[in-house]
Amino acid sequence: MKPSVISYGYDRSKVKAGILHIGVGNFHRAHEEYLTNLLLEYPDQQEWGICGAMLLPGDERLFRILKKQNLEYTLTVCGRDGHDEAYRIGSLVELLWGVESPEAVLARIADKDIRIITMTITEGGYNMEKSTGEFMLDDTAVRHDLQNPQAPQTVFGFIAEGLRRRKAAGGGPVTILSCDNLQHNGNTARKAFTAFIQAQDPELAEWMKDHVTFPNSMVDRITPATRPEDIVRLNEKNGTDDQAPVYCEDFIQWVIEDNFIAGRPAWEKVGAEFTSDVTAYENMKLSLLNASHTLLSYPSFLSGYRKVDDAMHDGRIAEFVRAFMDVDITPYVPAPGNTDLELYKQTLIERFGNRSVSDQIARLCLDGISKFPVYVMPNLIKMIRDHADLTRVAYLIAAYRHYLKYRTDDRGAVFEIAEPWLTPEDESLIASDAPMDFLGLSAFRSTDLKSAPEFVGLYQDMVASIREKGAMATLETIL
Repeated sequence: MKPSVISYGYDRSKVKAGILHIGVGNFHRAHEEYLTNLLLEYPDQQEWGICGAMLLPGDERLFRILKKQNLEYTLTVCGRDGHDEAYRIGSLVELLWGVESPEAVLARIADKDIRIITMTITEGGYNMEKSTGEFMLDDTAVRHDLQNPQAPQTVFGFIAEGLRRRKAAGGGPVTILSCDNLQHNGNTARKAFTAFIQAQDPELAEWMKDHVTFPNSMVDRITPATRPEDIVRLNEKNGTDDQAPVYCEDFIQWVIEDNFIAGRPAWEKVGAEFTSDVTAYENMKLSLLNASHTLLSYPSFLSGYRKVDDAMHDGRIAEFVRAFMDVDITPYVPAPGNTDLELYKQTLIERFGNRSVSDQIARLCLDGISKFPVYVMPNLIKMIRDHADLTRVAYLIAAYRHYLKYRTDDRGAVFEIAEPWLTPEDESLIASDAPMDFLGLSAFRSTDLKSAPEFVGLYQDMVASIREKGAMATLETIL
């Protein structure tokens, strides 16, 4: 590799896997792998290498490429000042694919050397019913795993069988650390895995109480999907021949509840922050970054934009996002620790507009049905209670309906949507020509939007305006 790529200095042959990570996607490779790669430079931290576990059939392509590349890849960190740095990442020291080698994954979960299981399985991956917040035991794949404990297909089945073997072998306690964008992600993980295991093996559920901890954590680093043209671009830029490169922004944050039952890496040496309570950090990030991403995504996409930085360099969209942050969200977000909230918001605007990252708006639009309950609804409920200005959020929900229902932007371009967790009922509500039906979508069930007259009136006006004038012309009327 070219000298422009910063390579690690540790001897990989001396690194032992102490972490099993489930879901080896781009975000994980730009976040946990990156910080662990820096940490492994410390000789006393080399028991914390990462064994990756991929569980989905669609993981095969990346699995094969990483195996071929000796589990190494490049990460290009794109600076807001236009200066980029590329790193060769070596912290992934073992990689398993559950479809091909389920026994190997189960053996690693049971292995006493693995003291932390981290995971990025997406917001929807925890299989929680949106309106009740309860784990869905009647899911088809979950039912299969409940009845076939030794032949698991889901993350719940794999963890349950692995822990059962760990318990039988005296493998000791283990921490399960969610790295997904969910408020109280550790609590959600505990609830999901406990519900599954309680239904399958009550004795194991009892053992878990004293042998498994689920810390909450807050993760943040914008990491776009890597498309074929990005692979070509990054290899030309870095002088590399990497078929699995990742690129991301220069900002990174990881705040973790210090609740590790079997020891942990000293990630604080490389910038992570440990705390007794991550709630305020989670609230700030989900309410400002993630909610703002959702806010800008559908209107920008419908207006014809496809890149986040292009949209944010449109003064109308930037003004819309900043007003949402300042007027709609700031009253509900206490700043954690020594955080300067004004600086945090300004940094977000700069991050969204980072030309080097140039994230795809389609990625932000992906799986809105799982994002709205987590990022938008908690604050919307408070805004309705306080009789706050609901204009921007009503416009967002009207834009989301238009995006799902008509699948055509202001310029007449037709597009596909990616909503893997839509239910048949959701599909029929989207298909309905009555705008009020859309407010019954599973994503909005944490409150009855139909019974909030201020919201309903604004929403119906926005639906009609977007249909008649277009998303951008409607946005201009509310600025």
